[in-house]
Amino acid sequence: MLRLAVASLAGTAIEFYDFFVYGTAAALVLGPLFFPTFSPVAGTLAAFATFGVGFVARPLGSVLFGHIGDRHGRRPVLVASLLLTGASTVAVGCVPTYESIGVAAPLLLLVLRFLQGLGLGGEWGGAVLLTVEHAPPGRRGLWSSFPQVGPALGFLLANGVVLGLSATLSDAQFASWGWRVPFWAAGVLALVGLWLRSSLAESPRFLEIDDHARVPLTEVVRGHWRLVLLTAGALAIGYAIFYAVTTWSLAYATERLGVSRGVMLTCIMGAVVVKGSLTPVVAILGDRYGRRPLCLIGCAASALWMFPLVALLATGQPLLMFLGFLGAMLAFITMFAVIAAYLPELYEPRVRCTGAAVGYNLGGVIGGALTPIVATALVEQSGGRVPWGVGAYLTGVALLSLGCFALLPETRPVPATAAEPATG
Repeated sequence: MLRLAVASLAGTAIEFYDFFVYGTAAALVLGPLFFPTFSPVAGTLAAFATFGVGFVARPLGSVLFGHIGDRHGRRPVLVASLLLTGASTVAVGCVPTYESIGVAAPLLLLVLRFLQGLGLGGEWGGAVLLTVEHAPPGRRGLWSSFPQVGPALGFLLANGVVLGLSATLSDAQFASWGWRVPFWAAGVLALVGLWLRSSLAESPRFLEIDDHARVPLTEVVRGHWRLVLLTAGALAIGYAIFYAVTTWSLAYATERLGVSRGVMLTCIMGAVVVKGSLTPVVAILGDRYGRRPLCLIGCAASALWMFPLVALLATGQPLLMFLGFLGAMLAFITMFAVIAAYLPELYEPRVRCTGAAVGYNLGGVIGGALTPIVATALVEQSGGRVPWGVGAYLTGVALLSLGCFALLPETRPVPATAAEPATG
């Protein structure tokens, strides 16, 4: 189990590195380089729009790779999704800017971002299911938390590389070629991930299925549509928090408040370190006390913390900003530490790869794709120093997610093979 969990964690970290490094670049440099004819705010909005395309592609990746996972096994999904995400990320680092090829530059960026999202849409379902379906029932939360640590490691790696480049390069060098280096590094990381995953065994739960779904998506839509919508709505606040902290706040503080890129990355990374470190601890609590109670607590804490978050961010003071980010990440991980066990337990094994992944990634469209765009637009309209409109928006998303979690059933300690899915 340890070897399997570590391999899942490493692969997830690598794929999320690919996804996050784009978000950091979008917040810092992609606007002027690929949308130079726009105003600074419009350029940032356009860069965030290409960022959001990755989230739109993720549910489609869930359908594509979920079909493979439910029909042919979880293991092939891990290899194919890693190859697709890694190759498209390296290609982003090779795209000429608008100055070189004109409008073709942002169009290429859009296509490659779509392919990134397609690959990541399959990654989560494959990695989580392979771990969950190997784990003993009483420890599914703990072992499935390893892939959930992957996003934190991927984020830290992506931003650590950017922070290192920012410290060693001038602004002109970073804008000229330095921003491309993290994308090129994805190729090396993808090879490492493929090596780690090359010898993983197929899920025993998948091998026990006698009657595989012919078209998993059709069965999910017909029999589990309500469950998919509820899980998507429930997870929206987690995505909204994470990308408000890691992507929107980075652009807001550097452009509006004049905070240096290095200070912001350090504050954000500090909060993400705490989040990643506590993920297994919270997952153990989920094994003991249940998944749903922790999700409800996390949503309620999120609703209460969003206005303090934006108030602390608006100070521009590193310690206060860090405290705001830390509170948001603690609320986030209270929910997302147990999600990797919770979602698969809600679906029957024959459609689990499709159902759990589609629900998970639709939540990303609602919370992750829209939040940087909406938050940037709200700040532009408000004109005030404290972006209270962003706090109101995030609080509304938290209340939506709270209502959705309240309608979902508890699954622990029911074994995954016997879990009764909520059907439409």
